[in-house]
Amino acid sequence: MASPVFRLYDTMSRQVEEVTPLEPDHLRMYTCGPTVYNVAHIGNFHTFLTSDLIVRTAQALGWRVSHVSNITDVGHLTESDVSDGSEDRMAKGLHSKEGSAFANVWDLADHYASLYKEDSRRLNLLEPMVRPRATQHIREQILAAEKLVKNGHAYETPTGVYFSVKSFKGYGKLSGNKDQESLKRAVRNVVTDDNKRHPADFALWKKDDKHLMQWYSPFGWGFPGWHLECTVMAQTYLGETIDLHAGGEDLVFPHHECEIAQSECLTGKPFCNHWVHTRFLQVEGEKMSKSEGNFYSVRDLVDEMGADPLAVRYALIAGVYGKPMNFTLQGLRDAAGNIERFQQCDAWAVKALAKGPFGPDELGPTLDGLYEECLVAMCDDLNTAVALAKALEGTRAILREGEAMSKASAASARAFLDKTNGLLGIVRPESPGCTPKAPGVDEGRILALIEERGEAKKGRDFARADAIRSQLESEGIELRDGPEGTTWRRRV
Repeated sequence: MASPVFRLYDTMSRQVEEVTPLEPDHLRMYTCGPTVYNVAHIGNFHTFLTSDLIVRTAQALGWRVSHVSNITDVGHLTESDVSDGSEDRMAKGLHSKEGSAFANVWDLADHYASLYKEDSRRLNLLEPMVRPRATQHIREQILAAEKLVKNGHAYETPTGVYFSVKSFKGYGKLSGNKDQESLKRAVRNVVTDDNKRHPADFALWKKDDKHLMQWYSPFGWGFPGWHLECTVMAQTYLGETIDLHAGGEDLVFPHHECEIAQSECLTGKPFCNHWVHTRFLQVEGEKMSKSEGNFYSVRDLVDEMGADPLAVRYALIAGVYGKPMNFTLQGLRDAAGNIERFQQCDAWAVKALAKGPFGPDELGPTLDGLYEECLVAMCDDLNTAVALAKALEGTRAILREGEAMSKASAASARAFLDKTNGLLGIVRPESPGCTPKAPGVDEGRILALIEERGEAKKGRDFARADAIRSQLESEGIELRDGPEGTTWRRRV
C-alpha cells in the first residue's frame, strides 16, 4: 500500500492542504512552547500534543523530523507592557504565592522549565531536537533588532525599539487583521506607548533598567520583545524558511503575525509554509479557571487524583485539534478503561510469545489493515477520533483471540501495538516519568485488605468480602477480579 498523503489545515490558506517539506521527507517544524512562570496546565498540553502527533505521523510515514520547541523564560505581556513598568508574566510568577519560594526569577524559570519537561515525559511527548530558551539567544535577538532598524523596518524611541507594521505590506495575512479598524480592535495585547508611530507596532526591545531580567544592548539596558525570540530560534535551528509552525489559536494574533512580519523583513523570504493552530480546551463545558475549580495541571490529575498519565494523554487527544474540545473527568475515566485494554493486550501478547502454542497467524492481516486505516486517519488532518477507534478495534481482535493465542498471532499483536504506540503514544510509557503514581495511598494496607477479602471469599463469608470492597470503593479504590487474582487502581 502506498503511503497516504499527509494533509493538515493551514491557518494561512484557511483550507486543508498537503504538507510538502522543502526537502523531501524532512519536516522542519517549530512549536511555541510555554512561558515558565508557573506550572503548565492541560490546555497547554492539549496544544503541545497536537505537535507531538504531527511529529509521530510524519515519522510513521518515514520522514525525518527536525522539531524545535522553545521555552520562554523572559517575561512577556500580560495585558499591556506600558512605559510605567507594568508587571510581566515572569515577574508576576515571582511575586505570586508559589513564587515566594524562589530567590530570584532565574531560579523560578529553571524550576518551572524542569516541571514542564517532566510533565511532557509523563504524557509520552517525544523530545524535540532542541528546546532552546529565550535567555540563551539574547545576542541573536539584539542583532535581529539592529538589522530591522537598519533596513527601515523598525525604529527606536525613548522607551524601546518597535517594528513598523506599515513597512510590511503582508502584515495581517495570517489573522485577517489587515484594515486599520480591525488592527485597532486587535492590538489590546500589543505594547501601548505614546512614542509608537502606529498602535499595532510591536516591541523588539524594551528599554528598562529596572526590569527583573535585563541585558545591555546598543539601545540601552532592557529585554527583548516576546515575538522576536521565536523568529531568532526558528531561523537559528531550522533555517530562513521552515515547513510548519504550530501553536495554540491564541497565538495567531499578535504573536505569529508579528513573527511573520519580522522574519520576512529580516530575510526577504517566506518564513513558514504551513501554520497549524489548536483550538481552546474547555473543562466540564466551561472555560478553565481556578475560581471555577476546574483548573488542572498534569500533576493535579496524576499526583493528586491518581490518574494514569497515558489516560490523560488519551483524553487530551480524543478530540480533533481543529475544534474546541471539552475535557471531562468522565472522559478521563473512559480513557483509563481504554488504556487498560491496550495494556491487557500487550501483556497477553508478551505472555503468548514466551509460552503460547505454535500455530497460524490469525491476527496479522486484520491488524495490518487496522493500522493502515489508523495512519490514513492521522494523515487526514490528524483525525484522532477515527484513529483511536481503529486502534481500539485492534484491541478487540486481540482480546477475542485471548491470552492463549499462537506465537505467530502474538507477534502480529505486538507489532500492531508497537506501531500504534509509535503513532499515538497510548500503549505503554516511553520514559520512566510516565509511570502512574498513587499518591496518598497506603499500598500495603490495600494489599492486606485484598488478601483478607480473598480469604473471606474462600470461607464463603461474602458479607465481609463485600464490606471490604465497599470500604475501599468509598476511599476511591476500585478492585478488579481476574483469572490471575485481584488488582486495584485509584479511581479518578
